[in-house]
Order: sequence, then C-alpha cells, then structure tokens
Amino acid sequence: MAQKITLSIPDLLHKKLKEWKDSFNFSKMFQEAVTDAIQKKEEFQKRFSEDFDMSEIIKRLRQEKMIWEKQFLKSGKNEGMKWARSANYEDLLYVVNFKDTYKLTNDAKFKDYFDKIHNTNELGKYASDGAVDHELMFMDGWFCGVNEFWTQIKEQI
Repeated sequence: MAQKITLSIPDLLHKKLKEWKDSFNFSKMFQEAVTDAIQKKEEFQKRFSEDFDMSEIIKRLRQEKMIWEKQFLKSGKNEGMKWARSANYEDLLYVVNFKDTYKLTNDAKFKDYFDKIHNTNELGKYASDGAVDHELMFMDGWFCGVNEFWTQIKEQI
C-alpha cells in the first residue's frame, strides 16, 4: 500500500513542476531518489558497523573510482561532440589528425578553449601536480566525441 506525504518546495520549482507535469512521473522520481539516498546512507553505516576488511574496502573503492572516471569520460565525450558540431572545418581536421592527444590542451590554437572547459568542468579540483586519472579520462572522452562526430560526417562532406 502506498502512503501519501506532503513536501515543501520553492515557488520556482513548483512552477517548473506544473509546466512539466505531463512529461514526468514525479512520484516515481521522488521514490527513486529517496531510495537511492537511503541506500547510500545504509551502506555507509554498514561499512562502519562491520569489521574492516581491507580487500573489500579496496574492491569497493576500485568500483567507485571506475564509476567516477566513467562520469568524466562521458562528460568529456559530450564536450567533444559539442565542440565538433560548432568547429570550423580546418580546426576539425587539425584535431582529428593531431598526434599527441594530451598535448592539444597546451597547443596555442586551443589553449584558451581547454583552459575554459578545464575550469567549467572542475578538472583541477582533485589534482595538485599534473594530470590525474579523471583529467585523462575527460580528454579521452573529448577525443572520442570529436572522432565519433567526424566518423559520422566525413563521408558526407
């Protein structure tokens, strides 16, 4: 049996809910979000109540790292696709044929652009010296997005 509850939300969110009420199942979205939040809390508490098993902790952290890196890969791919859709032909060819992937971020032609997306996507947030995994994953995703776009359109040009 389902139970009803009452929530308070800001006026702006309420306005948006009314605009989109036919497009979403807000009850289901709320249930999923709350279930996920409770599950995370319970898992966190369980970790502290159990004896510490280092192999399990390492396994869990590896999984979390993989998920975290995939988020940066996906974000980079989206950014690369976005850039490729608006790039001029010469710049697109330049990037597609660029040999040393990670050095493109310091290339004079693109340094300002990469500095901007580096800040926008908070890629320096976790790094103290040099590139770390998430930055490399973002760039791998970025190049993947550009190359995927190029593959889709190159025969049509």
